Amino acid sequence: MNKNELIAKVAADAKLTKGDAGEAVEATLENIVRALQGGDEVRLVGFGTFSVSQRSATTGRDPRTGRSIDIPASKNAKFKAGKALKEAVNG
Repeated sequence: MNKNELIAKVAADAKLTKGDAGEAVEATLENIVRALQGGDEVRLVGFGTFSVSQRSATTGRDPRTGRSIDIPASKNAKFKAGKALKEAVNG
């Protein structure tokens, strides 16, 4: 399912126009991103938790030349599925 399909399903289920549903989906995603940028977790009980993990700097190897390269530290968004979501997916 892509974003447009999600918006169409939200619109149908919530009896909203596609425009209103699109704004709601966009606002939800933007607020999740802002919370993660601020270092917060987003917990949706029964669905899952969005969080940020810190990846430390490492030394890698360029596969073409074999030379060592420095890989800088970075932050990555991660998602951990909640119990209800896991049970729904696994039947």
